[in-house]
Amino acid sequence: MNIMSGEVQLKLTNLKHLDTPAEVKGKGYPADKKEQLAQASRDFESLLTQMMLKSMSQGETGLLGAGEGEGSGAEVYDTLFQSNMSEFITKSRGMGIAEKIYRSITGEELPEAKAQKIFQGLKPLHDTGTGAAIQPSKSSLNRVEQYGSIIEKASQQFGVDKDIIKSIILAESAGNDKALSKANAKGLMQLIDSTAQDMGVRNVWNPADNIFGGSKYISGLLDKYDGNVKLALAAYNAGPGNVDKYNGVPPFQETQQYVQRVLGYFEHFRSTDELARAN
Repeated sequence: MNIMSGEVQLKLTNLKHLDTPAEVKGKGYPADKKEQLAQASRDFESLLTQMMLKSMSQGETGLLGAGEGEGSGAEVYDTLFQSNMSEFITKSRGMGIAEKIYRSITGEELPEAKAQKIFQGLKPLHDTGTGAAIQPSKSSLNRVEQYGSIIEKASQQFGVDKDIIKSIILAESAGNDKALSKANAKGLMQLIDSTAQDMGVRNVWNPADNIFGGSKYISGLLDKYDGNVKLALAAYNAGPGNVDKYNGVPPFQETQQYVQRVLGYFEHFRSTDELARAN
């Protein structure tokens, strides 16, 4: 098979066993050992990818054009390209080899693979420009963070960014699971009785039930408005009828301030997440 004027000569006959890794349970590897295994799996896939890219470049012109023989600039750039591209492929979606190796040894998902699946399941959001982030109070942030595992599960189940869920909780109740509004909205995500019933919430005062009900509701609104987070949030606050009536965010001061507050919190979380990834 000719690819980019080169011929792929590398055969993967010795990796057939990776297609159906053995089910391994109860290995009990400590966290540091798992990280070493994960890195070794990634390194192996990166090396394999580099070998494949090198094989592709063994034609007369290489991957980046004709050079002037051994040691030429083109050859150096080819080598750099192969190395960097193989690292990029592995760190992004990869070929799945690292994940299979890691699973065959530990019986668990490669951490990055799990995160990628969660990310791919999220609903696409647009129209989230907010300007400045809004810093939540430390006490309210601490209250919300104690429900982190529940929020994570709801995010995965309903495909809603966990930071959107956190931001709604902050704006609705500041993390107070006993919050009750004048309109009789209840709990962390301030569900009224009819919405709670429609979302199948058994106990609106139970934090997990409330978060799952609110997450299911905002998920449906994001679907309704094709991922437009501003319209979904406006509907969460003022009802879909008002959003449809005004063909956009209703001209209610409360709703407009609510949308900006939630998006401000979301911007805070997004900036925090980016900073954490950079470090």
